[in-house]
Amino acid sequence: MPSIYLDHHATTPVDPRVLQQMLPYFNQLFGNASSRQHAFGWKADEAVEHARQQVAQLIGARAKEIVFTSGATEANMLAIRGAVAARRGHGGHLVTVTTEHKAVLDVCASLEREGCTVTRVPVERDGRADVARFAAALRPDTVLASVMTANNEIGVLQPVAALAHECRARGVWFHTDAVQAAGHVPLDVAALDVDLASFSAHKLYGPKGVGALYVRRASKIELEPQMVGGGQERGLRAGTLNVPGIVGFGAAAAIAHAEMAAEGVRVAALRDRLLDRLRAGLGAVTVNGSLTHRLPHNLHVSFDGVDGEALMTCLADDVAVSSGSACASGSREPSHVMTALGRAPADSWGAVRFGLGRGTTADEIDWVATRVCEHVTRLRAMSPVTAGTRA
Repeated sequence: MPSIYLDHHATTPVDPRVLQQMLPYFNQLFGNASSRQHAFGWKADEAVEHARQQVAQLIGARAKEIVFTSGATEANMLAIRGAVAARRGHGGHLVTVTTEHKAVLDVCASLEREGCTVTRVPVERDGRADVARFAAALRPDTVLASVMTANNEIGVLQPVAALAHECRARGVWFHTDAVQAAGHVPLDVAALDVDLASFSAHKLYGPKGVGALYVRRASKIELEPQMVGGGQERGLRAGTLNVPGIVGFGAAAAIAHAEMAAEGVRVAALRDRLLDRLRAGLGAVTVNGSLTHRLPHNLHVSFDGVDGEALMTCLADDVAVSSGSACASGSREPSHVMTALGRAPADSWGAVRFGLGRGTTADEIDWVATRVCEHVTRLRAMSPVTAGTRA
């Protein structure tokens, strides 16, 4: 196992405090939350509702606006396909941006094959959507726009409030994939004025296999369910609730709510420390996307003349990092996010994503910076990558 984990955008370890709260619901309080005839079911239901309140508090929502799912991919599916199906009579046009996660882009593509039309708005070179350009893409038949709060590769924060405002003015529902942002930066769905937002527990030190969709009650949204058969979650998502996972999600949300401000300052300082040391040791280091509008724990850089995969192979025994989305790991295609930024394939192949976390220390950052500088220097000397080629 690598000794230092810097891939927290892919997943985070379950916080021990979260695990402790989950454990009783595996073998002691193991009731089905839908069993309303006895105390085992009542206890499970109480735990689910408490977690629902904790998740709602993290994002500035009301508990009744939270729908639990198996993860963010399902939440995105419910939001997008559910909205399109619910608004059949209003049109079939969707708007998104070119840097979205595949969990959104692929759903849009599937709807396109079914007869919908999709506009994919280009982003600027800093990775952010231009509000005016986005607004111009909205049409009378647009039923939904979906733009992620924070990019999973380059960590860039989108102007969600401004984009949602443009949609609100035109009667278009607005969805945001807020998976990477929740628990890491302040997020108030009411202030942002979004209609739908997706979340995942395992990105904020909770368990895998549980997520949530925020559905704004004031918008009077009636999504068409994508999973039917049991009537759980107010009929929006059928299936026996994952009580231990939901309890863990709630606990993780509560911890993040309490500690996020201080932790954000701490990891941002470590992120900047890493960048300073890499630039001091290597010179030619390019930050991909806006450094100002960015998650505090994200650093996505390209090392000129170096293949990122080769660098990660050199680091693999000691440091866990990645080039981008875990969902696209193993693909030899240039990152669609980097391509959207107008970067050449060589820049994409030379990119590395550092995802700092709750357990990251200054000593680890210094050690990683030293190791990266050593390997990049050696790789540049051995097999430099020139524009348009790959070593």
